[in-house]
Amino acid sequence: MLRTKFLRRSLTIASLFAASLFAADYAAEGKLWWAHIQFLADDKLEGRNTGSPGFLQAVRYVESQFEKLGLKPAGTSGYLQPIRFESRTLSDPSIELVRDGKPEAIAAGEASLSSRADVPEGAVEAPMVFVGYGMSIPEAHYDDLAGLDLHGKIAVYVNAAAPVEASGNVKSHFSSSAERWATFRRAGAIGSAALPNPRSGAPQGGGGGGRGAGFTPPPAVVLAERDLQDSAGQKVALTITRRGAEKFFAGSGHTYDEIEALARDGKPLPRFPLTGTLRAKATLHREPLEAPNVAGVLPGSDPALKNEYVVMSAHLDHVGVGRPVEGDRIYNGAMDDASGIASVLEIARVMKETGAKPKRSIIFLAVTAEEKGELGSRYFAAHPTVPLKNIVADINLDMFLPLYPLKVIEVQGLTESSLGGQIRAAAKELGVDVQTDREPEQNRFIRSDQYSFIREGIPSLAFKFGYEFGSPEEKIRQTWVRDRYHKPSDDLSQPVDTAAAALFDRVIADLLERVADDPARPEWNQDSFFKRFAK
Repeated sequence: MLRTKFLRRSLTIASLFAASLFAADYAAEGKLWWAHIQFLADDKLEGRNTGSPGFLQAVRYVESQFEKLGLKPAGTSGYLQPIRFESRTLSDPSIELVRDGKPEAIAAGEASLSSRADVPEGAVEAPMVFVGYGMSIPEAHYDDLAGLDLHGKIAVYVNAAAPVEASGNVKSHFSSSAERWATFRRAGAIGSAALPNPRSGAPQGGGGGGRGAGFTPPPAVVLAERDLQDSAGQKVALTITRRGAEKFFAGSGHTYDEIEALARDGKPLPRFPLTGTLRAKATLHREPLEAPNVAGVLPGSDPALKNEYVVMSAHLDHVGVGRPVEGDRIYNGAMDDASGIASVLEIARVMKETGAKPKRSIIFLAVTAEEKGELGSRYFAAHPTVPLKNIVADINLDMFLPLYPLKVIEVQGLTESSLGGQIRAAAKELGVDVQTDREPEQNRFIRSDQYSFIREGIPSLAFKFGYEFGSPEEKIRQTWVRDRYHKPSDDLSQPVDTAAAALFDRVIADLLERVADDPARPEWNQDSFFKRFAK
């Protein structure tokens, strides 16, 4: 009898919550969402670069909103989780190819050194080996390094996924910079050099729409904690541009045109030594930097589940001030990712105003330094403010692009865990379809903060507004990526469908409610590659 009453009460609460979703005023809620972006992407915050005064203004804004919404501080030090970083810059960099004792200088725009590497004092000189895609995937019986001697050498690779029979998410994992370097390091390499991905429409080399273009790269940021530095042990990290690639292949018996054509068609690549040696020299300067994560908790209502947590995350930082584009130097980051932070705040508000009482607790998390390599989420996942074993899922929002009406949500990680069924149900409740990643070659599943949680074994999802191939929506999204991604034009003047963003927020709110209320913890699917990371 008691069980029957409990079930009836639960169904009544669920029905009321669903009814509140349908009663939503998306136009009004879209304006509230946009108001957050108007603050976070204002020129006054100067692009929210990690640790900058503008970023700290954004931190204070989110902290005040969490407090206003009645969220509880997530840690012992309040809403803020302090994190120490190291900002690295290079001075007097030089790159030469040495053949038959004769050095050939590599000019600006042909290649650049990264200050992420542990550049030693004095010059580093080492032979180079072209290792194809530079991937080793035991599950697919694929190994670009098989039979190669990399001890004391520099691995040169095309920064694209290898043509193997494996899921896009598996290839994304093994093509990550962290996984590639771990593979090279185990094989004895002392450095790596990346060639552009000819299949990718994303910016290559300099990134940021040219922010880092030129011979002297912008500062790199790494976590101060050595154990969390994915590039540890790397003496040389090099990015080679299309313009400079042929110089590296000279005398090898192969041309870069040949390699690029094979990679563009997704074909296997040869592997071979490059002639001569690479000589690189620079002075590495290290400066301390601090920038916090911001975390607030909506406590759970069920005594048996309230000590378990669902994380709702988005990144607060962007790339700051950079090279002018049409006279504008501020990279505002309205969609990337003030939009995600605005949704985190709006979803928390919606849950409060609808009287949602999730059984598990929900951590609303604004992370720092995503643009530096997902560092804030990496730190949180390594040092969570609650026991790691009690975090059951991460729902991450990064640049979900509400540029047109929401008909279908693209879900990264849809087929990897039981979360896939829950997002399908949440979307269906509001008349929205669900699709898998339309562009798996872009490796988005490893390119935002959900990946930090995945590496700790926590089932996760990330999202974009979906589209059908050949549709006007596809063209709109591709045009946005070409014209606004990591450019000053990702600002408050761009056209955005705010009502569609509000509908999206309601779908995610419903998803959070479902995950928080399900008696069963989310689980990786049995056939998921990422199941191996489960603790």
